[in-house]
Amino acid sequence: MESSGGIQASLGGRYATALFELARDAKAIDGVEASLATVRQALTDSPEFKALTTSPLLGRVDAAKGIAAVAGVLQLDATTTSFLGVLAHNRRLNQLPAIIRAFRGLASLHRGETTAEVTSAHPLSDAQVGELKQQLRQRIGRDVAVELNVDKDLLGGLVVRIGSQMIDSSIRTRLNSLAHKMKTADGEMAVGMKG
Repeated sequence: MESSGGIQASLGGRYATALFELARDAKAIDGVEASLATVRQALTDSPEFKALTTSPLLGRVDAAKGIAAVAGVLQLDATTTSFLGVLAHNRRLNQLPAIIRAFRGLASLHRGETTAEVTSAHPLSDAQVGELKQQLRQRIGRDVAVELNVDKDLLGGLVVRIGSQMIDSSIRTRLNSLAHKMKTADGEMAVGMKG
């Protein structure tokens, strides 16, 4: 996969590439991608699971046992479960967010899609996601897979990141921009009054 050269440069990218090749050979890309989405959500929702993946105090054996238990509860596919065991053994569970992101990118490339990371202040409805995909498809000229995140600090609007390109229409950014313009205008007015 020549187009994944940038992904392979990082440690997480190399692990994601290895997992992608295993999934591709097993014809299980969709299943692994779904399991990784479940893991990603668990990392967000469960402080205990996040601690399991980031704690330097857990040994390899305890981390592997914990991961095996979580994989069973989350009903992950066999390839992902095995892969998480390898990460635990190699003490690389802290790389999971980067691995998940890189795997998603590889899977999208494989399907001929572009991946957009979309952050909103509130969860988007299926209709909103569909409309967003349509708008991005028109703008980019190809199918777009979206990775949804919620950040309540945005107040409203969206931040869309496609590769190195970012479209920020969040209310927080608009307010910050307005505040900066007002601050600059006040400074210019003060300077003008002195002269």
